Amino acid sequence: MQAFHYNLGDFICEQVPVESIATRFGTPVYIYSQAAILDNFRRIEQGLSRIPHLLCYSVKANSNLKILALLLRAGAGFDIVSGGELARALRAGAKADRVVFSGVGKTEGEIDAGLQAGILMFNVESAGELDVIGNRAPHLGRRADISIRINPDVQTETHPYISTGQRIHKFGVPKAEAAALCKRAARSEHLRVRGLACHIGSQILEVEPFLQALDELLGVARELSMDGIDVELLDMGGGFGIRYSDEQPLDLDRLTQGVETRITGTPYRLILEPGRAVVGNAGILVTQVLYVKRNQPKNFIVVDAGMSDLMRPSLYGSYHEVVPLRPSTRETLRADVVGPLCETGDFLAENREMSDVHSGELLAILTAGAYGYALASNYNTRPRPAEVLVHGDQMELVRRRESVEDLMATETF
Repeated sequence: MQAFHYNLGDFICEQVPVESIATRFGTPVYIYSQAAILDNFRRIEQGLSRIPHLLCYSVKANSNLKILALLLRAGAGFDIVSGGELARALRAGAKADRVVFSGVGKTEGEIDAGLQAGILMFNVESAGELDVIGNRAPHLGRRADISIRINPDVQTETHPYISTGQRIHKFGVPKAEAAALCKRAARSEHLRVRGLACHIGSQILEVEPFLQALDELLGVARELSMDGIDVELLDMGGGFGIRYSDEQPLDLDRLTQGVETRITGTPYRLILEPGRAVVGNAGILVTQVLYVKRNQPKNFIVVDAGMSDLMRPSLYGSYHEVVPLRPSTRETLRADVVGPLCETGDFLAENREMSDVHSGELLAILTAGAYGYALASNYNTRPRPAEVLVHGDQMELVRRRESVEDLMATETF
């Protein structure tokens, strides 16, 4: 759906003028569309409706409790990568047996928390981690359900910081070693091998790498079956690319058709872990123009949001479209949209041709629902923004703006 659009000169989220949200809650402010989140989730669900599956929303993309609860009611499980994300999922009402614990550096405390909660499985990323899980399980009187995360050595076209599926990356077990590690786990009375997993990266726009990775999982599963180890779950991870500028988003219909062709008639249940594809285009960041510096040869639009609020442009060089809340017929200005932080890398857009703006006007940074607030920091002792969820003609504050007092509450001197 087109959750954010212009209507009679106003920029609208569903049925609510965005300017009214900014007026009520201040800026910077994150705004999410409930309808867009649910539409995105249901589209993936429907594409997989003919095969056994579980969609585990990737909590790291956007971990707001209200959004987790919303997706829980829609039928989501959850993919987590920390003890904190486990606590969030459980706080939102998730059943632990629909939670997958991924992540390359699980601590003993996090493993204990997962065991005590009774999660669906740990995606194990190394022999060392397998040993720790195997040692902790009997201490807690539990048998640990696990899958082995395979590094399938699949090359993808994405930013190198978010590519995860090649041998040079820290994630997973080399596919040549995966079967042996599964066999080792199967010999332990404290471990139960439930599945195989992989994750090849984030913001991937081509279908073929996903299907290639699934073929790798199926190959290892067949090898294990011949040795008497029958897994039931194949976790393909996530990383489904969306449109930020003029790129073509991942063809989810073709992906789900390819997956269905491979899974139909097998004994396996599929797990997918979408995050960005669910919330990315369902959120924006609204910011106010503070100053316009008309320099030669460079112009700057200084706004009250910065890299502490939206890290992606500085971290990855990511593109986010920037639009005014009220379109104008003024001449255009080529400028960098920059924040107030004391870093040259504090920018939201570079060398952007856009309508000239004045101090006090509001801009929307689009497609900011994923890895926006989740990556936010308090650099320069800046409180993080408020978050607002829109449903139809209603707006709800789902996280209040931090105060400076909040930031100092855990400190002593």
